[in-house]
This record gives sequence, C-alpha cells and structure tokens, in this order.
Amino acid sequence: MNNQSQSGLNVGIVGATGLVGSMMLSLLAERQFPVNRLRLFASPRSAGNRLSFAGKDVVVEDASAADYSGLDVVFFSAGGSTSKALAEKVAAAGALVIDNSSAWRSDPEVPLVVAEVNPHALRNIPKGIVANPNCTTMAAMPVLKPLHEAAGLKRLVASTYQAVSGGGLEGIEVLRKQVVAGADGCAALAQNGKGVDLGTPEKWVVPIAYNVVPLNYVLGEDGYTEEELKLRDESRKILELPDLRVAATCVRVPVFTGHSLSMNVEFERPLSVEAALDLLKDAPGVELSEVPNPLDATGKDPVFVGRVRRDPTVEHGLTLFVSGDNLRKGAALNAVQIAEVWLSQKG
Repeated sequence: MNNQSQSGLNVGIVGATGLVGSMMLSLLAERQFPVNRLRLFASPRSAGNRLSFAGKDVVVEDASAADYSGLDVVFFSAGGSTSKALAEKVAAAGALVIDNSSAWRSDPEVPLVVAEVNPHALRNIPKGIVANPNCTTMAAMPVLKPLHEAAGLKRLVASTYQAVSGGGLEGIEVLRKQVVAGADGCAALAQNGKGVDLGTPEKWVVPIAYNVVPLNYVLGEDGYTEEELKLRDESRKILELPDLRVAATCVRVPVFTGHSLSMNVEFERPLSVEAALDLLKDAPGVELSEVPNPLDATGKDPVFVGRVRRDPTVEHGLTLFVSGDNLRKGAALNAVQIAEVWLSQKG
C-alpha cells in the first residue's frame, strides 16, 4: 500500500456519478473518513463533471484512462465489467480495492466481507481486492451470524422482496413512469390486469408497478436465477459454511429502496424465539422491529428484523423477516465500513 499521509488516506471512487457511488461520497463525509485527497472516476461521458466534497469541487476523471498511482483505497461501483477490467490494475498501483460488483465475489483469493460478520477475512487480501456482497445477501448476514453461532445454521429458505433501486437510476425511473401511468386507473386494474396501459415493459420482463416480478435477472443453473445463486454462494462464503443448504426465490417489487427477505432458518440445535431475540437485540448492525419494512429502513444504517417465530415444519427452526436499505448498508455503507475495519487493523 502507499504511504498514508498524516492527514488521512488518498481515496478514489470509480463509478462516482452512480447511485451507490454518490452515496459512498456522502458517507465518507458523514462518517468523517480520514480523506487526505479524493479522486473521482466514471465513464468517459461523465468525465469533466464536478462533484462536491468537503466544500470543494472535485473533477470527475475518465476511469478507463486514469493513472491510479498514489491512491490508498479505491471504491468500485461501476459494474462487473469495469471491475474486471480495472481492479487488478488499481491494486497493482498500490491501492486497496473495495469492489461492489459481482466480479470478484467467488474468487477464493478475494475476501467477501460484511463488516459486522467476518472482519477477520480482511487479514489476508492476496490480490489487494475485497468484495462487497450482493445487497440481498448483505441484509441477511448480520441477522444470521449470531443465530448461527448459537445454534449452528443448517438450512436457509428465503424469498426476497427487492426494491427497484437495486437496478440503479434506471430502475427508479421505470417504476416512477409506470406508477404515474396507472395512478388514475387503479379501479380498472383491480378488475383486469391489462385495464391500464403501463407502457412496454422496461428492464424487467413484465411491468413492475402494481406488480411483482419473480424472474429477477437471468436464469442460471437448475432454473435458479443469478440473483438466487448469489444468495446461496455468498452466504456459504461469508459464514464459512461451504455445505449450507440454501433455496431462494428472488422477487422484484414496486418499492423504490429497501430490500426485504422472508427467511425460514433451520438449525442443528434448539434455539427459542426468546433466545433469538436476545441475540439479535445485541447484534451489531441489527435493530429489532415489530414490523420491519422498507420505508422505515431507507436512509438508515441497521438491518431491521422482526416477525420472529418458531418454524413448526422442522425440528429446530425459526421464521423471520428482515428489511435493509440496499443502497446504504446493502452497498455503500458496508464498503466504507470495510475500509474503516481495514484501517483499524493496519493501525
């Protein structure tokens, strides 16, 4: 790594003009991350724009043409192809890369980290790259970790309720347009799903407004989507349970921000509802809620969990519901927290 300035770290954000990149910028200021110099990177069409940080304007650079020398930490949130093309180059120039895409999550030499769950993974970073989990996985991990430590996680069945902001600015705009198009025809929609013209489906195969979309992203193995396989594979890696049985159905819903999961969790050993609530009450990054929901979670740091009850279909099981801000803890916040933990371990 480069030599840290006495006044802080030299920090970069690749994808600085996107939803998550913009939130990373805000969180660096909000959490008073020790920034000495900040550089911002994006696509060529955004290069030359100016963004404000700490009362100063920072000119956005072309990520593909930039020289990354002298940077200590670089956050990536510009998609998998950009991360694949640039992350190793940036790490070789001396920076710690914290990547928010799916490009490096399955690489055995790249730690996949949730700050409150497996910070010990940051002690070994062979490629100089750390991966941020998928935003859906992220919401589940701070809740599942203390329960697993107490009773031994054996099986997870999850259905997700994923907000459109997980699809970026485009997802938000698609939902907005369709909601407006159908707003005056709600009575007609109650009688006929085609009773209002919501326009040609965009981004998802069917309209998202007044609807849910259970085919979320492209199909992978055995009829499961890539999103569902991410939840399986990332949970196994983060919790260090390579044989964990996971079945997921990932669903996009007409919510702007805030991913939720309904989870049926099976354990090796008994765990009562009361004991689980005691564990979750004290779990870092977790807040108990009688009715966890996306509107309450949006703009907040914790993952909210509630509706905890016994699952009578298995010997040792619980059913619970989780909501978390997919842009904040699900992406930008965890990336900044990773940098904070890494810095504390260095010190």
